Amino acid sequence: MKILVIDDEEVLRDVLETLLVREGFDVISAATGEEGLSMLDSDVVDLIVLDVMLPGMSGMETLRSIKESNPTTPVIIITAYSSIDGAIEAMKHGAFHYIPKPFKNEEVILTINKALEQRRLSSENERLKAELEEKYSFSNIIGKSEPMRKIFELIRLAAPSRSNILITGESGTGKELVAKAIHHASPRSRNPFVTVNSGSLPPELLESNLFGHVKGAFTGAIATKRGLFEVADGGSIFLDEIGNINLDTQAKLLRVIQEKEFMRLGSVETIRVDVRIIAASNADLQMLVQHEKFREDLYYRLNVIAIDLPPLRRRREDIPLLISHFLEKYTEENRKEMPAVAADTMKILMDSEWPGNVRELENTIERAIVLSTGTTITPDLLPDYLRQPHINNQPVTIVPTDGLSLKDAVSNYERNMILQSLELADGVQKKAAELLQVKPSTLNEMMKRLGIHSTSSSSEKEAAVSR
Repeated sequence: MKILVIDDEEVLRDVLETLLVREGFDVISAATGEEGLSMLDSDVVDLIVLDVMLPGMSGMETLRSIKESNPTTPVIIITAYSSIDGAIEAMKHGAFHYIPKPFKNEEVILTINKALEQRRLSSENERLKAELEEKYSFSNIIGKSEPMRKIFELIRLAAPSRSNILITGESGTGKELVAKAIHHASPRSRNPFVTVNSGSLPPELLESNLFGHVKGAFTGAIATKRGLFEVADGGSIFLDEIGNINLDTQAKLLRVIQEKEFMRLGSVETIRVDVRIIAASNADLQMLVQHEKFREDLYYRLNVIAIDLPPLRRRREDIPLLISHFLEKYTEENRKEMPAVAADTMKILMDSEWPGNVRELENTIERAIVLSTGTTITPDLLPDYLRQPHINNQPVTIVPTDGLSLKDAVSNYERNMILQSLELADGVQKKAAELLQVKPSTLNEMMKRLGIHSTSSSSEKEAAVSR
């Protein structure tokens, strides 16, 4: 770490240099503000110790020049007791702190270390923000097919605007990834991006999460709580599975969109916010509007810019790119060498219908990487259901000459599909229900009827397939 000391007193410069060198710092010094600024032009400095009273260019003028050319470099002011008011004024102009003369050595070292630590944390924060923006930039969404090129163009055009966006597509197509890409490519990128899974919460809890509540608004409201719309003020809020919101909550959501204001539960105080809404749904919202399960006025408020993500089966040319991306990701995570993909494995991956879309493909590749012990991804590393013969994505069923029970065949088919979805969802019933496009309660009833548990083993699934 290099420190620049700017002070017109030679004795003080020598004292500071001796002290700081002893603490392991590299020190350069200047007697005037002009000399110090010329050193900054030719050298990289991590921190500056600056005297307020300087001949020629004053300490305040020097500070302003430093902050113009090196805004992130911390500056510590050295001042006599009589000029502490000036030092406080200097802090308003960007100085980190001030140290009165005569100073204690421990105070100087402590203040310098605090300033350097704050700078390190600030630099780390900026680096993480830059990485996040890179991770969620739309150029980082994998795909070169014509449908995806159209999606990229839509994102590029939509991101800078203030308009609400509705993202549609099957489960697993990457709706949240696109929402994050839009936010991080927008002028709101430095402000919060808040995700709300609209389908996973009961109505009362969802409203409390969205709009907040005051103490005593309902049983259990032991303190006032900010809602997610307040948290997202100035940024974007992503309402996932918005088709699952009930009509009462939809009406309140419509008010936020139209008036940009709302009230916490139990409160009469109006709160104004500036939030961009990005909504997503794998359900047909127009169909829900026709069946009066979704407000038509809300639908049109959300559907200002529509982005419909294609299923993976409609962009098969992107599958090799996605496989390569996931191979790189999970070999790095698991600290393994990058394997090759056998030709027969690639054929299976290319031919699959991928009902779970990109998420299903990602899970498949991750599983193969974890289970692999060699240098090649072979078919035996793929889930059983991918290696079963399919016709139009339906398991082959041959009717024997002596007939079969249609009821049993249908039950076995249902059982097989449920077991497959549970394997893809790692045993999480809600995710499995999304893959099968049924309500979680419906899936639960089907599992009870068929005697399936969410922790079903692969051997149980194989037994079901063989039946």
